[in-house]
This record gives sequence, structure tokens and C-alpha cells, in this order.
Amino acid sequence: MIAKYGISTVLSIVAFSIVLIIIAFLIKFAFLRVFLILIALLLSTFTLYFFRDPERKTPEGNGLIISPADGKVFLIREFFENEFILDDVIQVSIFMSPLNVHVNRIPISGEIKFLRYIPGKYVVAFDEKSSENNERKIIGIETEDGIKVLVKQIAGFIARRIVCEVGKGDKVKAGQRYGMIKFGSRVDVIMPKNKVEILVSIGQKVKAGETIIAKIKR
Repeated sequence: MIAKYGISTVLSIVAFSIVLIIIAFLIKFAFLRVFLILIALLLSTFTLYFFRDPERKTPEGNGLIISPADGKVFLIREFFENEFILDDVIQVSIFMSPLNVHVNRIPISGEIKFLRYIPGKYVVAFDEKSSENNERKIIGIETEDGIKVLVKQIAGFIARRIVCEVGKGDKVKAGQRYGMIKFGSRVDVIMPKNKVEILVSIGQKVKAGETIIAKIKR
């Protein structure tokens, strides 16, 4: 299955690849013909692979916070969040390489109460400062129990396009697709420190919509 956020890109790349192949068959030099055909096939294959969107089985249960992205946990840190949660928080940062699935999913069911787009730089995503300096889209989700969770989609050195299709006031469900970052970057999940138990560690690989990264303390 191809992600709906990438259909226009996939069609453009496939069309360009077809043109390359047609040009290749008009060229007399065999080496150049083969080279162009290989480029076209590799380009199309990578694009189709990058924009794949496999189905995921999201764990059910109250108080579960699910990974919003595929990738590897590379940072866990604590700080005071002063825009939405207004409390001491813990952040789990997930780095997505160009080979990961890039469709982002909602980590916990609730209502979108906060939404902000911030233009910025495009430094490498695994730099800790990229969370505050890079272009990013932030959504804040509040559960029925009043638990607030922030999710940041952060552009990186290669990734220059953030897609986020939810709006303020939308009701969302854990595991629901809500956007993607094209061509690699990172996603941060920010949770109230004293209300959650973190279940992942640095270096751990996670899957969007499947891996439980934290659970709410009862």
C-alpha cells in the first residue's frame, strides 16, 4: 500500500522514469542505454519503497502511548514544557532513516487541543538542538482523563516537507495515520513526567502504531 501523502510524488517519479526509459531506447550507445534504464528502475523502486504504508495492529488498552513513528529511539530527556503541558515532562525522540516507513500515527486517543507550525533550519535530525531550531509541526493531544501529550514532527537535513492533516478540535484515535515527514527526520513524543512510565530505551527500534513507548500511571 502506498501512503496517500506520497501519491503525487510517486506518480511524478514513475512518469519521469518512464520518460528516461523511452529516451534510453532511442540512444544508440548500449552502455548509456543500460545506465539510464537502471537509473529509472532504481529511482522508481526507491520511491515506491519509501512511500510504503503497511497496515499496523495497534495494541488496545487504556493509558497506552504508542510510537508515532518507525525508527530508533536516540534520545530520552527531561525538561519543563511551558506551552501546552505546563509541567515537568519526559521526551522520547525517534530518528527515522530514509529506509524507515515515514507515515506518522497518533500515539494516544483524545482531542487535538494544540497545533503549531514553526519555520526553522534543517540541521541533522539527531542533533539535540534540532528539536528547537528546525522546521517543525507540533500537535497537542488531551485525553478524556486530562492527560496531555505533545508530538513534534521535525524536518531534518534531507527532509524538507512535513505533512500533518489533523486540525485543532479533531478527535483522534491511537494508531490513526495523521501525516508524514518526507525523506527522513525525527519525531518527538513529550509526556508529563510524573504521570507516565517509559517502556523503551535508547537504541531500541520502534514501529509506528505498534510499539508501546509508555503507559499512564494509575
